[in-house]
Amino acid sequence: MKSALLLPLAAFLVLAANHAQAQSPGQRLAQSACTQCHSFGKGEPNGVGPNLYGLIGKPAAASPGFTYSKQYLDAMKGKSWDRALLDKWLADTQAVAPGSTMAYFQDDPKKRAALIEYMQSLK
Repeated sequence: MKSALLLPLAAFLVLAANHAQAQSPGQRLAQSACTQCHSFGKGEPNGVGPNLYGLIGKPAAASPGFTYSKQYLDAMKGKSWDRALLDKWLADTQAVAPGSTMAYFQDDPKKRAALIEYMQSLK
């Protein structure tokens, strides 16, 4: 009986390991640091923060159905998301949009680059 249980368990562990390896470093970081507030899938609903699918190239404050803070709207007016703006945002959201409701500080440039790569892949 034990061997009958071990085979499905071993198959599950192999599948789980393959799935974890298939994720990019940026995707793993986004899932651990960002999914509490944001969604990343096409058509997924906004959370506490807006859905981030297809963010690169979009105007700031353009996620349908999401209510942005006045401070964010004022600071981001006329800006579009590109790699440079996203890098500044991820380094210190409050430096980019003082008083906005999001506070995130990622001082590791490699982690920011990984997040940006992942977000750029969401098209």
